[in-house]
Amino acid sequence: MSEPVTGISRDDVVHLAGLARIDLSDAELDHLAAELPAILDHVASVQRAAGDDVPAMSHPVPVDNVFREDVVRPSLSPEDALAGAPASDQQRFLVPKILGED
Repeated sequence: MSEPVTGISRDDVVHLAGLARIDLSDAELDHLAAELPAILDHVASVQRAAGDDVPAMSHPVPVDNVFREDVVRPSLSPEDALAGAPASDQQRFLVPKILGED
């Protein structure tokens, strides 16, 4: 079991913020210096709850790939696909511009 985290100073938070390239105000530094020990204690509690027999996972529900294999199948020719289009050019649909030139 790990011991509660108590030794995080405001200077430690300043150093960590600098490493992370996060610009924090004095009020934010004071707030985080007070809150970080409690946050780290909670993380330690979660780590203790998961024993060595619990595998690491990235999601609490098993996630399986639901995509089918990408198989080429017979489909419409470009000419058939464009047959009902109001306008086409070089085997592509022509659509009105919706964005300005700027």
